[in-house]
Amino acid sequence: MPRGKSPHALDLPRPTSWLDKAGVNKQDGAYEALRSAILTKMLPAGSRLPSSRTLAERWELSRGTIETVFDRLHAEAYVTRVPGSGTRVCAVVPERFLMAGFADTAPAAPASVPAPASDTGVRDGLPFVARRADASLFPMAAWSKCATRALAAATPEQLCSADPAGLPQLRQQIADFLAKYRGIRCDPQDIVVTTGIRHAIDLLARGIVRDGDKVCLEEPGYPAARALFALAGAVPVDIAVDAEGIDCAALAAHTDACLAYVTPAHQSPLGVTMSVTRRLALLEWANDSGAWVVEDDYDSEFNYHSAPLAALKALDQYQRVIYCGSFNKTLFAGLRVGFMVLPPALRPQLLRIVQLTGRSVGVTEQLALAAWMEEGAFVRHLRQARLAYKERRDLLLACLEQTAPGRYTISGQQAGFHCVLWLPPDGDERAFCARAAQEGLALQPLGDFCHSARLAPAVLLGYTALSLAQVRYAAQKLGSLLLPSGNDEAPLAE
Repeated sequence: MPRGKSPHALDLPRPTSWLDKAGVNKQDGAYEALRSAILTKMLPAGSRLPSSRTLAERWELSRGTIETVFDRLHAEAYVTRVPGSGTRVCAVVPERFLMAGFADTAPAAPASVPAPASDTGVRDGLPFVARRADASLFPMAAWSKCATRALAAATPEQLCSADPAGLPQLRQQIADFLAKYRGIRCDPQDIVVTTGIRHAIDLLARGIVRDGDKVCLEEPGYPAARALFALAGAVPVDIAVDAEGIDCAALAAHTDACLAYVTPAHQSPLGVTMSVTRRLALLEWANDSGAWVVEDDYDSEFNYHSAPLAALKALDQYQRVIYCGSFNKTLFAGLRVGFMVLPPALRPQLLRIVQLTGRSVGVTEQLALAAWMEEGAFVRHLRQARLAYKERRDLLLACLEQTAPGRYTISGQQAGFHCVLWLPPDGDERAFCARAAQEGLALQPLGDFCHSARLAPAVLLGYTALSLAQVRYAAQKLGSLLLPSGNDEAPLAE
């Protein structure tokens, strides 16, 4: 073998089981063969595929067919294609970071990051606004075609007499997705389609909370949840959050609470993941107290270091957890489609409120989304978005390390749309945000999420709705603000 040349991971013999399968064309067969080899780790992460010419000769296919297959795998984030380096398996296998599981929960060591494929995702707005999906990643042309087909096939009954719980076909797709990727086994009848998580919280507050009822909330936590429960007459009770999630020992003192609201996958705003021990303790508390647990799973689809834990709902043998999800976070904010998975005891009551308030989701969006999910487009989009968001996060962290080493601490960066930047202990987070605003940066102080807690100074950094160029420029600005006064000429990150 010539010096400097690395061997291919495998000789990749002709996959007759795929290429000669009845009813499967050659392109789809070659795609499935390579995809299967990647997912089963026959082609390890980082390994280089043969050239399209070599593989075409070996598999007795046209080179154009192999090029199309390589492009398809690249578009779906299975491989990277870099001029001069060939086609390589991504350092991270996409499905592993979408599917929930219990076996491999320890964070893996950070892998080497492939070079960014493109600098896409430009959107209007200021960096670093938190918790926003990048709508420019959404495949609008494919969605439009899918929506057109779905509407053309819709019946008058679907258009005029929609089920208040949501279209059955959409609820079926949601149930299938939750079973495969969040570990939740539920019936489509358990699902109620909403306009988003705030709509779900509002319905739950109206249906469960009575004047003067205690509602336990994470501290710090999601301000909109506190406001919505308070509007229903609840008495909010702050329960501290630590490195393992909500403090269940403190929660045990409130057996008279009617519910607890939690964000276990990526706590809002601290970004910690609730440990399995805490999850089990929380479920025990709910069962012993006769309380409900509202699980807000707002950004669990985006994990960057390890497979996510299964949802809290997946452990719920007592039927005390109400699971809330949203497509507004995973796709784009203006979609206005979310859902709840309800215990059977709550379903009739909540459906009556949905009908009374008249806030059901439009049938057009439901038809389109159901068809889009059935085609597999939703999971493909999640793979692509996860890779793009990881690239942006990695660049942000690298640029900050270059411009202001030792001047801050980062936490919550393992998942989600944002991380927390902890300032020096003597820092003033509000003054820092004001200085950042003068530089065109929109930072949110951690104090905005606190009601009774007094935490160290910190700010939230949202990176998912920024292009790579915006990340690089904004991180340079942010790093300069972190430097001591008079030393704000940090080198621009390459």
